[in-house]
Amino acid sequence: MKPLLINGEWITTSHGRDNINPSDISDVIDVYAQAGIAETQAAIQAAAQAGEKWGHSTPQQRHDVLLRTANEILQRKDEIGRLLSREEGKTLAEGVAETTRAAQIFDFFAGEALRLTGDKLASVRPGVEVDVTREPVGVVGIIAPWNFPIAIPAWKMAPAICYGNTVVMKPAELVPGCAWVLADILHRSGAPAGVVNLVMGPGSVVGQEMLENPRVDAISFTGSVATGARVGDACMKQMKKVQLEMGGKNPFVILDDADLETAVECTVNGAFFSTGQRCTASSRIIVTEGIHNRFVEAVIDRVRMLVVDDALKSTTQIGPVVDETQLQQDLDYVAIARAQGGNVRVGGEELRREKQGFYFQPALITDTQNTMRINREEVFGPVASVIRVKDYDEALHVANDTEFGLSSGICTTSLKYASHFKRHAEAGMVMVNLPTAGVDYHVPFGGRKASSYGAREQGSYAREFFTIVKTAYTAP
Repeated sequence: MKPLLINGEWITTSHGRDNINPSDISDVIDVYAQAGIAETQAAIQAAAQAGEKWGHSTPQQRHDVLLRTANEILQRKDEIGRLLSREEGKTLAEGVAETTRAAQIFDFFAGEALRLTGDKLASVRPGVEVDVTREPVGVVGIIAPWNFPIAIPAWKMAPAICYGNTVVMKPAELVPGCAWVLADILHRSGAPAGVVNLVMGPGSVVGQEMLENPRVDAISFTGSVATGARVGDACMKQMKKVQLEMGGKNPFVILDDADLETAVECTVNGAFFSTGQRCTASSRIIVTEGIHNRFVEAVIDRVRMLVVDDALKSTTQIGPVVDETQLQQDLDYVAIARAQGGNVRVGGEELRREKQGFYFQPALITDTQNTMRINREEVFGPVASVIRVKDYDEALHVANDTEFGLSSGICTTSLKYASHFKRHAEAGMVMVNLPTAGVDYHVPFGGRKASSYGAREQGSYAREFFTIVKTAYTAP
């Protein structure tokens, strides 16, 4: 059984949870200890105590821990990437790429630890000096999702540590393996006892204690809108700092002047790669009339060529969905779309493979309206719907007609429309002739509306959440 990490010690509990391979449900990757309220409280206490010293550690000390972590992740990228693909279902290539990204994130924040700056200003009062500095928030509770088992924990833990905070990490129950490896690497890379704590277990127990415990100063959460709203409410009641990254119903606009090959490849990549289990996935494909029919037929041909199979096979392009619940959700939404008048042109069915797993044929649904449930609610699977529109103006209106605002994309050869879309798309991130999914590690990530709340993640903008600004005055 893989233990918890609390105050620098590995702790085994009385019960564990199997980590199941979605490509082959007979493959139990390992058993992971489950924390209860007592273990979660112990982890929070350890983090609070460690913060008294870690919050005043030198930039060099924090840099060294982060850099050693980055180097080991990179050296073990093939091994960790394989674990990631086994527990989450991404293809092996995607698993290794995500692991590499995690290493790059730690490397970036190793540098940021040495670049933390402030301001020295003249006061409006004669002889008075003003210093503006940043200090750590304190104990940061991290609640991570299952779709990026190492990248999302990395882009939350790395800046937290970089800026002198201590961490209590709760990975998603479906994918504890990569988070466990990450905690182990940080521990052996010199993170002092209590700086990094790993508590695996159900959100109703571990997550709830993190929300309610007054010694937790901030919560960084990625997950569903419904859960995020509850997290936000709980944090506000205690005046905890909170950062929420939630869902998306991301539009990808195809204009008549678009390069057809580019439009098809961006759509297939954005909608179906990583099994569509990305909050930035293209789920509403908005196509103008002149290119609509040619585009749809080309996408159907491309989707039929996709190889859906075991994530570890070198020929696989689309792995399984993460578990039976997600598989049923995908099937249910396809049925709902069909019942409301959508035309399922390809896919939308459960697949059988050599090994028993959660396989689903990527689906393209045409003849949909933006008012249908398939275009209002996040499916979180390889399901994309097509909305036919008259022109650019209608496309922009439909793209913005959603409660979400994470990522928005357009495919066009027109500088005029590309520039206008970048300015008027109501999303935190805009892609031009690129898939809506796929972002760099050194720039801010986040959305607007119901997709995000609070400061941005990643890049130098992460400091806005993980630090508190202090203004100090000095008289002569």
